[in-house]
Amino acid sequence: MSLFKQGRYSGYLRPISYLIDLGIINVLATMYFFKEVNPVVFVGVISLAWVLLSVSSKFYEVYRYTREVSILALILRQMVLFALIIFAFYGYYNELGIIPSTVIKYVLVSFLLISLFKFTIYYLLQKYRADFGGNFRSTVIVGKNKNTQALKAFFQNNPEYGYAYKGTFNVDKNSDETLNECFEYISIKNIDEIYCSISELNSSQINQVVDFADNNLKILKFIPDNKEIYSKKLKYEYYDYLPILSLRNIALQDSINQVVKRFFDIFFSSLVIIFILSWLTPLVALLIKIESRGPVFFKQSRNGFNYKEFDCYKFRSMTPNKDAHLYQATRDDQRVTKIGKFIRKTSIDELPQFFNVLFGDMSVVGPRPHMVSHTTMYAKRIDKFMVRHFVKPGITGLAQVSGYRGEVESDKDIIGRVKYDIFYIENWSLLLDLKIILQTFLNVVKGEDKAY
Repeated sequence: MSLFKQGRYSGYLRPISYLIDLGIINVLATMYFFKEVNPVVFVGVISLAWVLLSVSSKFYEVYRYTREVSILALILRQMVLFALIIFAFYGYYNELGIIPSTVIKYVLVSFLLISLFKFTIYYLLQKYRADFGGNFRSTVIVGKNKNTQALKAFFQNNPEYGYAYKGTFNVDKNSDETLNECFEYISIKNIDEIYCSISELNSSQINQVVDFADNNLKILKFIPDNKEIYSKKLKYEYYDYLPILSLRNIALQDSINQVVKRFFDIFFSSLVIIFILSWLTPLVALLIKIESRGPVFFKQSRNGFNYKEFDCYKFRSMTPNKDAHLYQATRDDQRVTKIGKFIRKTSIDELPQFFNVLFGDMSVVGPRPHMVSHTTMYAKRIDKFMVRHFVKPGITGLAQVSGYRGEVESDKDIIGRVKYDIFYIENWSLLLDLKIILQTFLNVVKGEDKAY
């Protein structure tokens, strides 16, 4: 048995984090503000504001399965809100004459130290779990199928998350014998968490598992039906006292998120148009014209937000042909010109789409739009394909940086693309957009096999 404590989490970790963070913001305040303000008033007001803000923003709700990008999002949101509180505090005491740069410097230094502490604890706990076997939760899985096998592999291959997998129980829907054996094993071995596959149990058995977990203080989590390969992020609401589940929670349906994304799109596309396209367009146009006759720009109808058609612009990379609106470019496609190969390989051909972004037909990041003929075909053949049109299409997207760029060679390619697009739609954040943009740039620099 491990010499280190087994358990769900340390009960002292969150209070200690509160104390350290409060210490950071108050100690640093002595360097910046205490000559101009009563320290007792500052410590009292700001400490209370920090605690209330942290509770409302869930700043300390970081779990073993929380991703780094989610922690960074929490930190950035907390930093912005805390900065507003500090400005409000000094706006109330306006006679102090504190200059804004002092407040900004104080907030940045504070959050640099808080971030350093937060990520240090995060990685130290991972190291502690992986190397010493401490701070772990013992788990069992009820039901055996492809999804539960994948979960088993996750537990076994990622010890840093601190899940000690103990076994899988293959339950017969027509008999409760195996389920009762499972309950007995959980009780004897003092299992912490039960992961139950909904598709492998009947309604009566699911109720038994729920009752057992409740009566024995076990954490119970459900694995979605194995038939559903697409991610879902259900939204739980109350209509009066009636609970309602929304099938899909789309972040960009929120008006604030729409404003943030649109502002970013205008800002980013304007920078590209002013500082890149302004001088690159004449150069590319000259090279295109020298090699072949035809227009500099290629215009193609594609389906965008709410399935509405729009004209998508690119630098022309092929000799003019009647099949351009019907067939994608394939490897060693004879229609692609010499300059076309270069601009397609470097994604320069896509740059005019920043005008589409500026005009509001597209976004910098989002599901890639397909030509109308392909959209009609895939909508009939591929389940959930139309979900991609809940948001604006993008110049780049999560699917593209995840290996699903370019030619669709089989249904597997388009199914994978749809899967990543739905994940993006349900989990959008500005940080995710920035991550995808950075990865797109790195992929262009490294070169991609399907960039042809």
